[in-house]
Order: sequence, then C-alpha cells, then structure tokens
Amino acid sequence: MGEFELMIGLPRQAVILCGGLGTRLRPFTNEIPKPMVLCNGEPFLLYLLQQLHEQGIKNFVLLTGYLGEQIEDYFGDGSRFGWDIIYSLGPVEWNTGRRLWEAKSYIEDHFILLYSDNFASFSLDKLHETHFKNKLPLTLMVSEKTPGNISINDHGIAQKYNNDRSDTDTNYVEIGYMVIEKDITFEYFEDPDCSFSSIINLMVSNKQVGVWIQKDSYQSISDPSRWKKAEKYLLEKKIILIDRDGVINQKAPKGKYISKWEDFKIIIDTFDVMKALAKKGFKFIIITNQAGLSRNMIEPNELSRIHSNLINECQKYGIEILKIYICPHHWDHKCDCRKPKAGMFYAASKDFNVRLDKTLFIGDDIRDCKAAYNAGSKSVFIGDDSELLSLPEKYKPIYSSNKLSNIFPHILEYFN
Repeated sequence: MGEFELMIGLPRQAVILCGGLGTRLRPFTNEIPKPMVLCNGEPFLLYLLQQLHEQGIKNFVLLTGYLGEQIEDYFGDGSRFGWDIIYSLGPVEWNTGRRLWEAKSYIEDHFILLYSDNFASFSLDKLHETHFKNKLPLTLMVSEKTPGNISINDHGIAQKYNNDRSDTDTNYVEIGYMVIEKDITFEYFEDPDCSFSSIINLMVSNKQVGVWIQKDSYQSISDPSRWKKAEKYLLEKKIILIDRDGVINQKAPKGKYISKWEDFKIIIDTFDVMKALAKKGFKFIIITNQAGLSRNMIEPNELSRIHSNLINECQKYGIEILKIYICPHHWDHKCDCRKPKAGMFYAASKDFNVRLDKTLFIGDDIRDCKAAYNAGSKSVFIGDDSELLSLPEKYKPIYSSNKLSNIFPHILEYFN
C-alpha cells in the first residue's frame, strides 16, 4: 500500500453506516429503519448526530439502505439543525464495504466513520490525538470486553481482528467512532462487494490500525434489551458530580485528614447551593480521594460514619446524595480510581447511567479539573483563578470562582 500524508486537523466530516435491516430488532424494524427507533421520543440517530455536532462536526454522509427514505424525510438536508447532510442510498443487499465504496466521491480525505447502532461518550480530540501519534491510516475506538474481536499490543496497535469472537486473546471490541485516512484505506478494497470488517481485518494484518481505548460504558440498540438500556442512558438527567474536601466541607490542614465526624465542618455557601439545586430536581454523586485510609490516618468505620452522617444531614434539607465513591489508595499505588484518573467517574456512569459528557464535576483542585477531562466531563473550579494559570488549556474548567454561589446561575444555564 502507498504512503500517505497524515492530516493534522480534526476530521470535519462523519460518515455513518445506516443501511442494515436491523433483524434483531424485529418486529420494531418491520416498518422503520434501525437508526430511527425512538429513544425518549427522539430517533436514536439524532442523538448520534447531535453528539458529533457538539464535537464540531456538521458535515454528514449517511449511507442508507433499508427504508432509507424515512431517514431522509426526517433529517432532510440537515439545514434545520445547522448541518449539511448528503445521502448515499443503495440496495438493501449491499454490504458495508460496498456502501462506503459507492459513496467515496462524497467522502473527504480525513473522516470519522460510525455505526448507526452504537453510542459511546467520546472525545474527538483524544481519539484524533491517538490517531496522529500512531501515524496509521485507521484508528479504532475500542472498549474492553471478553470475548471481544480485537487484540492490541502495549503500544496501542491492533494485532488481531476476528469478528466471530472465537479467539481467547481478543479482549477488546471495536465499537465504531473510527478515524480514517481515505486514500490508503480505500486501497484495501480489492473487491467493493465486501464487509468493512474484512477491510479492517486486512489492515490489522498489515499493522495499519491503531486503537483508542474508551473506558466508559457504551450503548447499543442492536436488540430490544440493549435498546431499552440505551434509552435509559440517553435520558436527560440532573445529576452533578462533586468533590468532598474543600468543596462540601472545610479541608484539614495540609498532611492531615478529616478523621471523625466532629471535625467535619460543612461549607455553608456550598450547602446552600446544593439545597437550591435540589429544589430544582438535581441529585449529587460525591467523588473523593481518601488516601488517609491507606496511610492508616482514617479508620474505615469512622469514614463510613462521616459519610452516613453527611448523607443524613443532606436529607434533612432535601439534598439527595446518590452515592459516595472513594479512592482509598495511596498516591503511589498506581490505581485507576485515584483522581486525576477517572475510574470513580466510570463507576458512577455505569451505576447511574450518567452521560459523563452531559454533566459537571465540581472540585477545588487542579487534579479535579484533570479528572473531569479524563472522564469526558466538564469541570467547575472552586478556588482562586491564580491556581489555574499553569493548567494546560484542555483541562481548564468552564467556570471558576472562590464561591459556588457565584457559579450557581451558570450551572443552571449549562443544564438548560
């Protein structure tokens, strides 16, 4: 295969495979195409396009087939949404590779390809950063799953691709959202009448595929059970993620920890804002590092007592704490949960169907801002702006102030 010049800028076009029969969704797909099944009263495909729009993509090529006219009737040319949509409608029997091949004149040199039945919280910036780092023509977004259909090495390069999931060492699954360099990828189309999976397999065999691991959960409408789970995930929720020490309560002196309830001093300004938000239907999830446990400076039973009392105190004022997630590990432990890593965020997303890209994390440390970014959330910073001066732009919070009450109207505006 020939050499190619890797595009520097983010892709500005998304190509979406929308032509399948959706047989596992029958009888629901007897009269509507799978991408148009409703989630909370809106077509599933609309959620995908809105998500991409929020990442800066407004140009779409929809590769339609089965009942594709319904998709075009609903979205039109995309102008009412602020988009530009091109359709490539082909016979039902066309495979995914043929659909791409027939649309190649519409497809830009550098694009993102999606399946129309999967949805995952993702960052185009992070995906493309991996794509540019590896300098390979195809970068897949994958999620850990056993059995999967793909294996990767320590450098993030795909080693094996097997779509029947029969290999024991393929412990990741590709879920769409792939960045593609058009010219070199299309050189693998020896016969256009193929599945795109066969193209991926060929490119993996030639070590031409990199991967970006998406660590949050992903959703699918591939069958009725998963469809209903996806619908719950996509439902708008008023859930805010919030740090504990320095935000809800006053911090202990440096090197110390709040080790008993009697030393737990609630910050009145934050508490008042939480009460006001609760009256508007918001609920809260607390995410907190508590290395004092591993350092034997906090007794586990006492920490449980602190949190039980905090939840009870909040309940008195109508504040609902859904759960408190703690990282008990020392900072040298190299765990996946201690902020600025995002393990606790992913756990909250899984437990409460939280779309991390649709919520805020309120913290008082630049590590909180980094953790929110790593999780795919936006952050709110409580503290002095001078603390943010050294923070790289990508981690910057969307709002900051010394008092949460100053940010209260912006929080409402964000969720509206």
